[in-house]
Amino acid sequence: MAYKPQYGPGSSTIADNRRKYMDPASKLEKVRDITDEDLVLVLGHRAPGSAYKTAHPPLAEQQEPACPIRKLVTPTDGAKAGDRIRYIQFADSMYNAPCHPYLRSYLEAYKFRGIDPGTLSGRQILECRERDLEKYSKELVNTVLFDPARTAIRGCTVHGHSLRLAEDGMMFDMLQRCVLDKKSGIVKYVKDQVGVPLDKEVKVGKPMDEKWLKAHSGIFHSLVGVPFRSDAEYIEYVQRVHSLRTKYGFMPKE
Repeated sequence: MAYKPQYGPGSSTIADNRRKYMDPASKLEKVRDITDEDLVLVLGHRAPGSAYKTAHPPLAEQQEPACPIRKLVTPTDGAKAGDRIRYIQFADSMYNAPCHPYLRSYLEAYKFRGIDPGTLSGRQILECRERDLEKYSKELVNTVLFDPARTAIRGCTVHGHSLRLAEDGMMFDMLQRCVLDKKSGIVKYVKDQVGVPLDKEVKVGKPMDEKWLKAHSGIFHSLVGVPFRSDAEYIEYVQRVHSLRTKYGFMPKE
């Protein structure tokens, strides 16, 4: 009998979305097309068109001793070239953003290779070789995992984004990296992810409407979305995990 991976419990749309986003066999729906140049500008690690900086010589030029693991593991393109490690960091609103920090780390671990994902307080960081990062970032920004208003690329000064939404539906950002154009309705980045002003604006598209956000969200919300308590199977699963962890902590004899 073939083993079928289980990516999460639940019968709600939130549970369905989480499973779909984490499943490496499930292709994420593409909803926009940010160019390589624009993405590099927002990341801010190098000038568009410039060479990648390296941390070590290419693997083909290194005379490393024989190792069976190297024969088993195929290096990523960035590792082959000796690229340095760079990052992208996301902030997600609790108000029906498509994704959230823990879910991002889970799905990235399932879908990408050679990465170091990290979940922090209200934000999520992805670190890996630079050219690999740009490849992965395109998938994270161009698909349903990103909404121009409820998701933001912020390398620093993140907090306060999820407490409320502004009147125009945008998240609070002390550095004002992205703004909503009142005439076109398009969100554009005017600074890179750490707040350095850009020479040109980077347009990331129009925010999705509330109906679309609710249908594609991976976040439970009792007021504006799907309440957690409405998913009995999810509650049962979480209570079971909590119970087993508590009993293990007390180290019962039985």
